[in-house]
Amino acid sequence: MDAMRKLIFGCLIFIGLQGAVLANGAPPDLPDAQVVGQGQFSRFGFSVYEARLWAPSGRYAPERPFALSLTYSRSIAGDRLVQASVDEMQKLQVPSADRQDWRADLGRVLPDVVPGDSITAVYQPGQGAVFFHRDRPTGRINDELARHFFGIWLDPRTSEPTLRQALLGTQ
Repeated sequence: MDAMRKLIFGCLIFIGLQGAVLANGAPPDLPDAQVVGQGQFSRFGFSVYEARLWAPSGRYAPERPFALSLTYSRSIAGDRLVQASVDEMQKLQVPSADRQDWRADLGRVLPDVVPGDSITAVYQPGQGAVFFHRDRPTGRINDELARHFFGIWLDPRTSEPTLRQALLGTQ
């Protein structure tokens, strides 16, 4: 009987810890993830989203797994998120031939959002990225698209260098 109580107690603690991790916003599918940095993205003085960069032990390296979480302050249609992503990748001079296919791929993983919603993309080098909305998977994109997608925030040529510095913890 004691062994059964210990097993049940252990399971309850495990379930409670999982809930605590989700409540703290840690990304799914990334063990030992800690926040590297965070920052706000605003347009015309209005907050659009808060961004957080996560990495194992809080140490970001582009060739290692990491995650980016965006928690939205506004309602935005998924197709607008896709268009904004494609526009930003275009500014980073992504080849135009790839952008049309990528629009469809991003359309599958970027849903409509309302205030308080989070989209988290977890990057696994060589495999691509898995996207989560409200902690549920929405799909996967290939490695090449994933690298360009994360470049929107992490490429040195980003249109938001202050946000990049905040995410990388160098601000």
